[in-house]
Amino acid sequence: MKKPTPELATDRIAERITLRAQRLSPSMRATADYIRDNLRHILALSALEIARETGTSDATVIRTIQSLGFQGLRDLKDTVEHLLQSTSSPTEKMASTTDEISKDADAAIDFVIADQTHAMQELSKPENRAGMQRAISLLAQARRIGVFGIGASGIIASYAARLFARSGFPSYELNRTGISLAEQLIAMAAGDALVMMAHGRIHREAAATIAEAERLSIPIIVIVTDGQSALLKHAATAIILPRAKSEHVAMHAPLLCCIETLMLGLSGVDRHKTLQTLNRLVDIRSNIRPKR
Repeated sequence: MKKPTPELATDRIAERITLRAQRLSPSMRATADYIRDNLRHILALSALEIARETGTSDATVIRTIQSLGFQGLRDLKDTVEHLLQSTSSPTEKMASTTDEISKDADAAIDFVIADQTHAMQELSKPENRAGMQRAISLLAQARRIGVFGIGASGIIASYAARLFARSGFPSYELNRTGISLAEQLIAMAAGDALVMMAHGRIHREAAATIAEAERLSIPIIVIVTDGQSALLKHAATAIILPRAKSEHVAMHAPLLCCIETLMLGLSGVDRHKTLQTLNRLVDIRSNIRPKR
């Protein structure tokens, strides 16, 4: 049996467009093609915003969506989200990965090397170097740094906040889910900067964090795997680290490398602050350790 792939969602929407292509006007076909090619992105767009992207009208967008067999934009988004979730199962991703590496340790080593090599090549691209430079500049000017991440990225958010703080840049993590995230968000204040580690979809926690950051005029630095992520329109700057093979299990080392690069860049900007903080850390540790 053929395993689902992340491309399946696009295939199903594309099939609808193909079946109904002759019924669509040129402007509606252009709108349909845009929807097919930007499934993740449209989850965060209104009909008016899609119209601006396609050079049409919001009425044309709604007519197109209904011509494709959906009741409206909400129905389209619900269908797309369901398809994307069903084709990104962690079980399927692990199955696909283990099929490739089998039980051979060399194959596992080669898989990781190839994945990390791809990530480092992406990180070193001119656009990511420029994004990293802008991010370091924003973080260096910030009063404090908030680091957002959910799930596995939440663990990295805790590590990042600790790493920035011990380098002399006060930081805090934003990594709870549900309403308990509000207790962390209430700590955000004007003058902070926000690092967001997220995938393409803007879930409720991400949306609440963005809303609070924008209310406080806090610049948002996003680190994403998808160059069409809806998060990008909220970003002051971005670093994009696409996965080598989206159907395989996600590796988090590239994200860690990105965070550690930001830390080193910040330390380079204000070497005195970092060294002074580390010296103070050593002094405090000496007070904690038992005397010999």
